[in-house]
Amino acid sequence: MSEDLFTLSAPRPDGGAAPLAEYRGRVLLIVNTASQCGFTPQYQGLEALQRRFGPRGFTVLAFPCNQFGRQEPGNAAEIATFCTTKYDVTFPVFAKVAVNGAAADPLFRHLKHAAPGALGTEAIKWNFTKFLVGRDGRVAGRYAPATAPEKLSAEIERLLAEPG
Repeated sequence: MSEDLFTLSAPRPDGGAAPLAEYRGRVLLIVNTASQCGFTPQYQGLEALQRRFGPRGFTVLAFPCNQFGRQEPGNAAEIATFCTTKYDVTFPVFAKVAVNGAAADPLFRHLKHAAPGALGTEAIKWNFTKFLVGRDGRVAGRYAPATAPEKLSAEIERLLAEPG
C-alpha cells in the first residue's frame, strides 16, 4: 500500500477528524480497544508506557472497537469517562471504529496491510491488537492481544533511539 500513514486522519469522538500528520516524528502504539474485554486491564499498561516514554516522543493512540463480542457498546462520552475514571488515561482515545470488513477505518486497513498477522492474514482477530509505528510512519511490529504492553518496552526504546 503506497499510502503514507501520515496522510490519513483519525475520527475524533466529536465527529471531527484528527490528521495523523500531527504525530509525525513520534513513535506510536496504535491499539483497538474495548471496555468490557478480558484484556481491558491493559489500559493500565498502555498508560504506564505513555507516562514512561511520552516525554521522549512516544504516543499511544486508542481506537475503541465493538466488532469483537460487542465488548465496546458505549458512546463516545461513556468511553471517555470509562478510560479517564477507571484507568486515568492521558493518551488520545479516538472515535469508535471498525477494524475489519468493508467499513474498516482506512488507518486499520493501512496497518493490517503493512503488518499482516499470523499466516499472512490481515484480519484483526480480537481487541487489543497492537501496532508499533516508528517515527517515519513505518509499521515496526504487530502484536497479539495477549502481548502485555510492558513487553514492548525494549522495542519502543529501540525505535525512540532511531533518528526521525
